[in-house]
Amino acid sequence: MASINRNRPTRSGRFLLTILLILILITIAGGYILFFESEKPDAGFGSTGEYVGQDSIVEYLVSDKKSGIRSISLYAAQGETQKVLHTVTFPRSSYKGQAGPLEDNKSLPFNGLKHGFKDGSLTLTLEVTDFSFNGWLKGNKTVVEKHVTIDTKPPRIQIIHDEKYIIPGGSGVAIYRLFEKDSRHGVAVNGHFNPGFLIGDGRDDTYISFFALPFDADKIDSLAITAVDRAGNSANVPFSTVYKADKKKKDRINVSNSFLSKKIPEFQQYYPAMSGSPLDKYLYINNTIRKQNNQEISALCKNPLDERLWRGKFLRMAGSSRAGFADYRTYFYDGKAVDNQVHLGMDIASTRRAEVKASNRGMVIFADYLGIYGNMVMLDHGQGVFSLYSHLSKINVTPGDKVDQKAVLGLTGTTGMAGGDHLHFSMLINGIFVMPKEWWDQHWIDVTIEEPITDSKF
Repeated sequence: MASINRNRPTRSGRFLLTILLILILITIAGGYILFFESEKPDAGFGSTGEYVGQDSIVEYLVSDKKSGIRSISLYAAQGETQKVLHTVTFPRSSYKGQAGPLEDNKSLPFNGLKHGFKDGSLTLTLEVTDFSFNGWLKGNKTVVEKHVTIDTKPPRIQIIHDEKYIIPGGSGVAIYRLFEKDSRHGVAVNGHFNPGFLIGDGRDDTYISFFALPFDADKIDSLAITAVDRAGNSANVPFSTVYKADKKKKDRINVSNSFLSKKIPEFQQYYPAMSGSPLDKYLYINNTIRKQNNQEISALCKNPLDERLWRGKFLRMAGSSRAGFADYRTYFYDGKAVDNQVHLGMDIASTRRAEVKASNRGMVIFADYLGIYGNMVMLDHGQGVFSLYSHLSKINVTPGDKVDQKAVLGLTGTTGMAGGDHLHFSMLINGIFVMPKEWWDQHWIDVTIEEPITDSKF
């Protein structure tokens, strides 16, 4: 009889051994994948600009979707000078899966002079490591660089002409030289910014800014030419303009039931959320919708054309004046005062469905229905000057059209908050409604704009 080798594993034993070996290999592979993952962190400088000034921001954005962020270091170097701007190390929170934060974003104040750097080129270096055991337990590392320019010198401004006086609702100009072209610049009046533009006669360092004083301004709190360069350095050069008060003009408007019955259905089409009595709806139109409309008009003026398209005085449509600029209106219903508003244009009436012509050369930026203004056309005349034509019965132009002075924009009508056929005409400077009478006057144009431009050449 043959002898039995008791040391030889049985078939079932070999199978179990194989399974155990496979499990060990899977565990090792899983552990390697878990602890030795090789995906590097993502890192970048976010909105950090190409230029940094005395008071700038350096932003970084980092993330790691696997083991999490272990450390972040931000350096700045210029020649032999190197400084640590920021460094942070996060504690390990786990030995499986995510062990650190998945992202970290910071906006750090940066002043190159305080760090010992000079104006000129600078290299920013961002180093990020994760919690992986890859790389001999050092983790995966990402290094990114950004080359920037330190510029700590503010723009230089030389005032050539400033406005001598201005009244509420009036317009003016400032002319100045700017010795750093890549700047955002213009005139700030009581906090409202009016951009400056090349004067347009071939000079590459001389700028003009059209500005206005709102109709309800009771004084000039601040008035200055300002400039901010690419590095965030700013210059502020104040100038004085005499404030001349103007008498308030008052008007009385009677709101009748017949007017409401004609107007409310028109507005209900465009503003179906209106509710309540006819008077409730009227007050909603005259307040909420009026405010919304004027905000939309202001937004249309945010990006004026750089080129001055207009020349000479703006034309006034023939006809009688029915209402003036900055008339303080009190609205009466059944003999009781129910509302107060200010009329921000000139109402001109001639004949029904009269031709409405462009007051000066410009580009159409709006041609549609707009609440209280009804069918309305707006022209951008360049460099912050705009004109508005409303209550039209017909519109003949579309946005983007370039029109010459006297081009027919449409016909007068009664759309919007109009009781009779007429044209409501407005002028605006960078979104501020101003009195049209100044812009209709060639003498005012000459004295306020043309002569200062000519004098600025010498």
